[in-house]
Amino acid sequence: MHIEVVTLFPELIRAQLGAGVTGRAVTRGLVQVGTEDPRAHAPDPYRRVDDRPYGGGPGMVLAVEPLATALGVARARLPAGAPVIAVSAQGAPFTQATARRLAGLPGLLLLAGRYEGIDQRLIDALVDEELSIGDYVLTGGELPALVVVDAVVRLLPGVLGDADSAAQDSFGAGLLDWPHYTRPEDWAGRRVPAVLLGGHHDEIRRWRLQQALGRTWQRRPELIARRGLNDEERMLLEEYCAAAGIAPPARV
Repeated sequence: MHIEVVTLFPELIRAQLGAGVTGRAVTRGLVQVGTEDPRAHAPDPYRRVDDRPYGGGPGMVLAVEPLATALGVARARLPAGAPVIAVSAQGAPFTQATARRLAGLPGLLLLAGRYEGIDQRLIDALVDEELSIGDYVLTGGELPALVVVDAVVRLLPGVLGDADSAAQDSFGAGLLDWPHYTRPEDWAGRRVPAVLLGGHHDEIRRWRLQQALGRTWQRRPELIARRGLNDEERMLLEEYCAAAGIAPPARV
């Protein structure tokens, strides 16, 4: 996969590419990540890429021309079928399902904004979709772009040591993850649940599913409502809720 990021701060993107799962994927040639700085395409000697907003108001707006040129240069390095995605507080929520969809593409072109935003004409003309990583505002789009890169790259074949790791992540089946434990069996009087020590695979599967259902119902109930439950899942969740003293989902 080939990813390009158009950003005023390419050093922020490059710094992340030398570490962790994404860094190893780059080193192994499983993904290529490049950057393009709009300042290199500014029309004046001061390399200005922003200007005051029409209509007045605080802050500055990123101008069309240097961004459009930077997008064109970055797009020329990408394979056909790579969309242009602006990371923006106005975008659709970035979810695990979105990450899976993007991981199936040959490439991505991410546009990281700054200041008060980007001239809307560039969004309308050159951007295929906008994505938001949450309902809050950051100083720039570099961190959201890195979030998208990280979430997508770890889903690419061969990136993770165990292919099942990505499949069993939180949100992989529309649920939060179950609790995880490792050695020692007893730490400060807190023991690993006995079911995980017995080696009975179906009991472990049922316990993990029940824990995932219970966590999701307590912390993110809207995910349960959106996903729905089969008969086994409803029974396990009702047992969890009874033990925890909380109300289960209403039957519909």
